[in-house]
Amino acid sequence: MFRNESNEESNFWISYADLMAGLLFVFILLIGAIVSKSIILKSDLHNKEARLSSLSKDLESKEKRLGEIRDTLAKSQALIGEKDSYLSKNKELLEKKDSQLTEDERLLKEKDMRILDNERTLKLRMDEIAKLNKMLLEAQTKESKLSNKIVIVQDVLSKNKDELKKTQDALNKEKKTLKDYEGKVLVLSNQLTEAKDAVELKDEKLLAVLNAMDEKKTKYDALLANLQAQKAKIKSLTGIKLKVVAALKEALGNNIDIDKKTGSLRLASNILFGSGEATLKPEAKVELKKAFEDYIGTLVKNKEIRPHLDKIIIEGHTDSDGSYIYNLNLSQKRALAVMEYLLTLDFTKQNNIRPLMTASGRAYLDNITKDGVEDKEASRRIEIKFRLKNEDAMNEIEKVLDAE
Repeated sequence: MFRNESNEESNFWISYADLMAGLLFVFILLIGAIVSKSIILKSDLHNKEARLSSLSKDLESKEKRLGEIRDTLAKSQALIGEKDSYLSKNKELLEKKDSQLTEDERLLKEKDMRILDNERTLKLRMDEIAKLNKMLLEAQTKESKLSNKIVIVQDVLSKNKDELKKTQDALNKEKKTLKDYEGKVLVLSNQLTEAKDAVELKDEKLLAVLNAMDEKKTKYDALLANLQAQKAKIKSLTGIKLKVVAALKEALGNNIDIDKKTGSLRLASNILFGSGEATLKPEAKVELKKAFEDYIGTLVKNKEIRPHLDKIIIEGHTDSDGSYIYNLNLSQKRALAVMEYLLTLDFTKQNNIRPLMTASGRAYLDNITKDGVEDKEASRRIEIKFRLKNEDAMNEIEKVLDAE
């Protein structure tokens, strides 16, 4: 009996031990599951943090690019404002010069008219003086005759005193008349002298006006020549884009598809990528490398073009199939894939092209049409294009100059 109770107690403790061992095993499994889940969550969290960091860096890069674009736009607008102000000032100055020249010409004509009037007045005065001289000569002749008469009268004075007195009275009258004529001649002579002085003074003023006009005309010609030189210089700067496109056409010929207006390099997407993919085909890398080195090499190795380069832009383009967001994402990924590959080339490193390069996706915003219908195959492309420094400002200046 006691033996049975002992066996039952022993079986109880064995069962209890098995139960505790089972619970312990379950507890261990639970702890392991918790630890595994924690490790998985930490790994996932780490991956999400890495992606978040990458997105943050990409956002900072885009913000920096946006800031650069804003700075460039501000500089371009400031340059356009300075040019407009400069042209406005020059136009005002030219209008003032033209107005001043017109006023000077009018004054000169008035001076000429006054001189002609003075010359006519002087001629009249000279005629009057000639007449007075003639009268004076006649009076002197009469005086001489009267003097002869006085001599004769003095001889016969004793004989006829009354007659002598009359003769003396007549002689006094003639002398008085002669003095009056002499006074008039003196006044006219003084007036003639004053008129000559006035004419000489006006001649000096007229000469000074002519000299001032010549000096102003010389300054006007110099200002006009300077303006034409600056205009030619601006024209030469705005023609750099055309020179670059011409240099690309001459260097590359028909071997590479280049846009005739912008000079951008076009590469078909179906050669570089699979349908809907953003990973470069291995066999396409050789052709992409050659086209890039030929195209960009023409720009960076030309000493007249390299100083004007501002950006080398990789643009992705799609057709209009699908949503805009989908195509925008695909075009951005393809442009970035091309840029990442080009940055690995020795050519890019040797010519220090990395600071110039940037990538962007345009989706189907710039699709290609033929006869008003979208050419989807041509629209799916990668474009490599260049941007010159102050290109927008130069284009605006060129429009202003052409309009003027």
